[in-house]
Amino acid sequence: MLKKILSALLAVFIIAAANLANAQEAPDKMVQRISEEVMAIVRSDPAVQRGDPRKIRQVIEEKIVPNVDFDRATALATGRYWREATQEQKTQLQTEFRALLMHTYSGAMSQIHDQKINYEPYRADPADTDVEVFAKVLNTRGETVRFGYRLTKTPAGWKVYDVNVMGAWMGDVYRQSFAAEIQKSGIDGLIKVLADKNKRLAANPPQSQQR
Repeated sequence: MLKKILSALLAVFIIAAANLANAQEAPDKMVQRISEEVMAIVRSDPAVQRGDPRKIRQVIEEKIVPNVDFDRATALATGRYWREATQEQKTQLQTEFRALLMHTYSGAMSQIHDQKINYEPYRADPADTDVEVFAKVLNTRGETVRFGYRLTKTPAGWKVYDVNVMGAWMGDVYRQSFAAEIQKSGIDGLIKVLADKNKRLAANPPQSQQR
């Protein structure tokens, strides 16, 4: 019995130490670490290379989801209408927007090749709690694509809440389309549109273009 208790305490200690290490990790280092871990899986896992939707989703759940602030991302995309939503509507919006982002991440991951990512110099004050990290990568056509992340500091460490691709922040893009839908059919209408889109995406998972 004592051995079991000591083993359990050791496991808790290890988990707590890992969480503390992640909480103290600088945002640019965190982004680089996650990117390198995902790229390592892409290079070594045949199922990911084949575009297996279940395997890709597993990788996203394990490597990306814990580092994303879905609540803030949803509030950002909904904009001023977030304050008008009921708690039930907020919960539904978070559920559907999270699912949409998961499909988006799955689609992006299915197109990943063995690209080399070059990170731009990180410039932020150590006291900042909201920062941006930028990088560049060559796409399959040999074109340089600049992308970036907005991160917020939470008690659990740094979390990504917005993504920039070629100068456009996804939060801004979604906010415009969400506002148009809300103006047309209300918050419930937006929830239905997102739910319907997620059903279509789930029925037609992205195909890998790996070679």
